[in-house]
Amino acid sequence: MRAIWKGAVSFGLVSIGVKLYSATEEKDIRFHQVHRSDGGRIRYKRTCSVCGEEVTYDDIAKGYDLGGGEMVILTDEDFADLPLSTSHAIDVLEFVPAEQVDPILYNKAYFLEPEGAATKPYVLLRDALADSERVAIVKVAIRQREQLATLRVREGVLLLNTMLWPDEVRTPDFGFLDEDLKVRPPELAMAASLIDSMAGEFQPDAFTDDYRAALQEVIDAKVEGREVVQPEVEEAAPAAAVDLMAALKASVERARTARGEAPSGGAGEPTPISAARSAQQAAKKATKAPAKKAAEKKATKKATPAKKTAAKKTAEKKAAKAPAKKAAEKKAAPRKTA
Repeated sequence: MRAIWKGAVSFGLVSIGVKLYSATEEKDIRFHQVHRSDGGRIRYKRTCSVCGEEVTYDDIAKGYDLGGGEMVILTDEDFADLPLSTSHAIDVLEFVPAEQVDPILYNKAYFLEPEGAATKPYVLLRDALADSERVAIVKVAIRQREQLATLRVREGVLLLNTMLWPDEVRTPDFGFLDEDLKVRPPELAMAASLIDSMAGEFQPDAFTDDYRAALQEVIDAKVEGREVVQPEVEEAAPAAAVDLMAALKASVERARTARGEAPSGGAGEPTPISAARSAQQAAKKATKAPAKKAAEKKATKKATPAKKTAAKKTAEKKAAKAPAKKAAEKKAAPRKTA
């Protein structure tokens, strides 16, 4: 990497010499404009719209358009006396909790490397910043422009993130924000289920720029004089459902299938709505169970006395018949003769 800026971090009375490196780089494939017939590069000339003459860089100044055809011309001398902080200092203003900085303010990231004998104070600031769980709010001038920025620690290195100024962030002004829209609890529960079914751990390396890879394949094929192998066509997304609830249910099923899970109607976990219905059915069964037991107990109590009464009557009847039976047997027996 090549350093794009050299200066010092001003931390109280401590000055830490650093070099600034771009922490990111765009991987877009760039093209030149060329003449289609012979491949010649297309060049542009800097010409004046008033006199038509070609202008060199030395004759170019900055102009501010006032509108109506009026232009204010500013030269290097006009910029020299502006209250711009030194172009070689990163001034630490304060330390704040990282969560208080809205990510929308972040612009571009730079690595800071200690220079010369500044390694020890650099490590001191790095470790203190990491232990405090805060970020440093700083001001820095890069390319003749004063910028607000943060200093934080990433993988053992101080990282400077330039930031937009608050008045550079637009305020959303959309009509639907003034409408009183209500979301039904079942819809919210289904949306939460969809989020859970698509939850995961963010791993940046798992994502690739498929368009750039396909474009590079086209270029490589052109260079090697071979045909381009068309990539497999991805399955088209299903048409959007008109009903919001139906769309949410279909989305949950699709997410479960993509993760290799059982559908909600099978052995998998039920959706919030089906779970609620199951709970209601279980409650109904629990309410009916005591009543059923009470009825069975009552029926048992009624049946027991009746059974005892019938048995008692049978015993009495048998007891009444016994003497008559004995008398008949005695009468029927033959008498002995002398």
